Amino acid sequence: MSHDKPLKSSYELAMERFKKSDKEAGIERKPVTEAQKAAIAEIRNFYEAKIAELEVLHQGQLMTMADSAEREAREQEYRRDRERLTSERESKIEKVRRGDL
Repeated sequence: MSHDKPLKSSYELAMERFKKSDKEAGIERKPVTEAQKAAIAEIRNFYEAKIAELEVLHQGQLMTMADSAEREAREQEYRRDRERLTSERESKIEKVRRGDL
């Protein structure tokens, strides 16, 4: 074994495979610009605040409920709302990365 090249980590090998498969599929990755980074940070901050607000409201509702069926319904509603917000956030971030916004 040659001592010229250091061994690569599993992560580095996996990233090389991903880059190769992306290249073969015609997917081009561009570096994120400073403006895109700022837009992504703004989106993340907005959705973190919305999710925190949702959490606080949810916890407040649970404190006033005694019925287990109603609590379970509120839990499911909370999970759906949280998933919706997370999905919206990721969708908007991906649009910024592609340059659609």
